[in-house]
Amino acid sequence: MNLLVEFQEGARIAWDAIRANKLRSGLTTFGIVIGIVTVSLMATALEELNRTFHEAVSFLGTDVLYVDRREWFVESDQKWDVVQRREKITVAQARALERELGMVRGVAPTVTYSIESARHATRSTSMITVIGTTEQFLITGGHTLSAGRFLTKAEVDGDRDVCVVGAEVADQLFPGESPLGQILQLGEQSHTIIGVFAKRGTAFGQISLDKQVVIPIGKMTRAFTWNPNCTIQIKVGDDARVATAREEARGLMRKIRRVHPGQPDDFAINQQEQLLGQIGKVSAVIATCGFFITGLSLFVGGIGIMNIMFVSVAERTREIGLRKALGARRRTILLQFLLEAASICLVGGVLALGFTAAAIAFARRFVPAASLSLSVIILALGVAVVTGIVSGFLPAWRASRLSPVEALRQE
Repeated sequence: MNLLVEFQEGARIAWDAIRANKLRSGLTTFGIVIGIVTVSLMATALEELNRTFHEAVSFLGTDVLYVDRREWFVESDQKWDVVQRREKITVAQARALERELGMVRGVAPTVTYSIESARHATRSTSMITVIGTTEQFLITGGHTLSAGRFLTKAEVDGDRDVCVVGAEVADQLFPGESPLGQILQLGEQSHTIIGVFAKRGTAFGQISLDKQVVIPIGKMTRAFTWNPNCTIQIKVGDDARVATAREEARGLMRKIRRVHPGQPDDFAINQQEQLLGQIGKVSAVIATCGFFITGLSLFVGGIGIMNIMFVSVAERTREIGLRKALGARRRTILLQFLLEAASICLVGGVLALGFTAAAIAFARRFVPAASLSLSVIILALGVAVVTGIVSGFLPAWRASRLSPVEALRQE
């Protein structure tokens, strides 16, 4: 008898045994259902968490470098003290890097400043981020315009009183009308709106990317903050050249800031990968804790399966002895009981996916993007089958080792 025939026969006998003991099989399945539901929900939550994190940092750009005074993530308190004593990056240094850095799509110095409100006539909107920058910011920042145009080099060099506003600023201050050509009051300063950014949403669920106002960097340093720390955005334009551009920018910044050979950098070059790395660490901790709890649920369910399979072997000892007396091999008996255990768990996995789908459908009221992906379905069913095989192996092994003579003597 070949393996395929043994598999088909074992599957048929296993299903007959399950149907003959529906209540017992159903109660046994219940423990597996709880474990698989936990696995499915945990995997779905992790997928949604990772998707949200990646969407949150996508605005940074995979091929954009951010030259700043500080690293985004400082490893120790001692290093933090060193970082805090670093000299600010000035607009002049940013301009020098812009002139000398080659083979990149754009370089834009940026200075940010938060103001409590922006006004137009009798309307106002609160908590606005003002960004002072150059005409290159449209390239490095990954923005697109829904109306009007962006700053020109002449307007930046001349420190003109012009601005480009975010979509939320435009909607709140100019409902139902075009903001182009209108006057926006930022504190005591008046600016003519020349463009509107397309809507971008939020970063990390809280930081609005649409409550921004962009003005010429010279205007920023004269009107809002006279001694700012400047961040330099470098759009490489090619993911394959990011490492090369990073080293070139590092060498030029050391030269511009007069860092002597052998001394550590007194600046940082940040990029999206660093943030994703930190997010990956957080996700790994959450996944480890979550799947540990899930593992406990599956362990309890697996113990139930093992117990029922021992009972099943004990009840069918004479049947096992008869089959072996008629020539059934050990592997045939082993396969039969493994298939029975795996089938019980597989049924539990299918039921669990139904409960999971219902839970996710309810969760869509609060998280519209939540969904039960194919990878989660495959994971849940795979875990169910593996749990069945592992839990049923010892009883199946015991059944396969029974002596036909001793088994036939059992009453």
